[in-house]
Amino acid sequence: MRWLGRAAWAPSDPGWRVNALFIVGSVLFAIGAFPPYSHFVDGRAVGITFVIGSLCFTAAGYGTAVKTFNEGRDNDLPTLRWTWSPRTTLWWAAVIQLLGTLLFNVSTIDAMVTTFTVEETNRLVWAPDVFGCIAFLVASHLFWLNTNGPGWRRDIDDADWWSVLLNYVGSLCFMASAIAAFTLRTTDEMLDVAIVNTATFIGALCFLVGSYVLLPSAPEHGTPR
Repeated sequence: MRWLGRAAWAPSDPGWRVNALFIVGSVLFAIGAFPPYSHFVDGRAVGITFVIGSLCFTAAGYGTAVKTFNEGRDNDLPTLRWTWSPRTTLWWAAVIQLLGTLLFNVSTIDAMVTTFTVEETNRLVWAPDVFGCIAFLVASHLFWLNTNGPGWRRDIDDADWWSVLLNYVGSLCFMASAIAAFTLRTTDEMLDVAIVNTATFIGALCFLVGSYVLLPSAPEHGTPR
């Protein structure tokens, strides 16, 4: 398992930047959902933590999309560009994932508003969160199909296999969190706060590790890469 070694510092590599942004966003989501932080830190600070985390996800999602769209092009070309190729599974996965991150932006920013009614909270915070999680689930499934095909392939030595698996699990956890975050009109409280925080925390850890395993390994004993 090559990712068990120390990760290299390679900010000039677009793939490295994408995974680093996903890692930062995952860390912020995990911190925001961690009970000691979410319970004892000012709610505005917690909200800002999630907003910044979602912006990191969006930047990473955009980087993934651009990198996917330019797959196979001459690496020496000076610029990366958007290309219209919706017939490929990867193209759809990247676009849907980016859409999901944008919906997370809407959800986390709207969650900063404290004057919403229950109906407004469910419409402006909960609904974008749920649709964002659905987008992440669909994208995760498409990434899985692209890596493994329609069947089940187990390859514990393949970092890509681990990454798509962990991202799939993370998307399922985020979906569970979003469902549990529905605000009840009778109590003005979420359906289950414990599930919201636990599932968000576990999902964020899955995304973190799923991105980490794709970082290039640092050369051993100073050997050039």
